[in-house]
Amino acid sequence: MTTKNQPNLNKGQLLKSLIIAFVIGVVVLITSVLPAEYGLDPLGTGELFGFSKLYQGDKQIEKITPNSSLNFEKIKMEKLGSSPNISKPMEADNPPPEIQYSKREDIITVVIPSEKGIEYKFKSLKYGSIKYEWATDKGIVYIDFHGEVKQYNPPKNVFYESYTLAYSNNMAGTLTSPFEGKHGWYFRNETKEDIVVTIKLNGHYELFK
Repeated sequence: MTTKNQPNLNKGQLLKSLIIAFVIGVVVLITSVLPAEYGLDPLGTGELFGFSKLYQGDKQIEKITPNSSLNFEKIKMEKLGSSPNISKPMEADNPPPEIQYSKREDIITVVIPSEKGIEYKFKSLKYGSIKYEWATDKGIVYIDFHGEVKQYNPPKNVFYESYTLAYSNNMAGTLTSPFEGKHGWYFRNETKEDIVVTIKLNGHYELFK
């Protein structure tokens, strides 16, 4: 049978250990905890060792705080597309072409006047693929991303199909045109200032001249 002799600390050694632990705790608090958690860096060690970069503070709140005071109406499915009494044109069922428009890319700037709405559209053949991205310079706009079938004798009230209805300041996606025609956005600015929308397109389409 073997026995292990464990050292017994006297009062002086115990006090010394407590003081050392306290000093280490203070050093860790000042050099890392304060810069990382509270943004306080009295000795500059947080910046030196990179702990200051961990501090978020009000930055995280700013990212998720809405920058618009508009009260948006809830968008419902019934708002999608043209009126139910407008029938879909037969031309929507035409077969796709053997050759699509040549691939291209463009950047377009559109100014949406205060408290007004305008449309911007491009031409696409059936099953043409277009990637898009748009963003405002400030504020949020209402958008109706939709398409209108190319008709030989279009009526006064044309059929259109909505792809997306939303309030936003930025959007990106891909459209595969369900029919030949013109496709694009109706932007409505409900603020008191003009808003500039920058649209980026990449794919098989043509612009209106």
